Amino acid sequence: QVQLVESGGGLVQAGGSLRLSCKVSGGTFSNFAMGWFRQAPGKEREFVASINWSGHRTNYADSVKGRFTISRDNSKDTVYLQMNSLKPEDTALYYCNAIVTITTLRNLASWGQGTQVTVSS
Repeated sequence: QVQLVESGGGLVQAGGSLRLSCKVSGGTFSNFAMGWFRQAPGKEREFVASINWSGHRTNYADSVKGRFTISRDNSKDTVYLQMNSLKPEDTALYYCNAIVTITTLRNLASWGQGTQVTVSS
């Protein structure tokens, strides 16, 4: 059973940067496309970014294009989300998951605990 552990969140001022990590265990990591998602208080979970199994193809939500970069290290079973030029509206609980493809976002595993990102103005 695939398990996901997100880390790297925190409190940052607007314009700052954070790097999130997601460690995957219990499955063959390099077989999966991976995605980052976020959920702000009172809102539904939304897609942020995705990456294919090799790392050569990515997909981003319009709201984060040019500011966030997703990457992966298959030797470490880890996917990353580099977040630059953070805005208060990026404040949310961030989750990763294995997904069907970078555009078919159905999650393949149970959700982890997430990591909280808070951006102050």
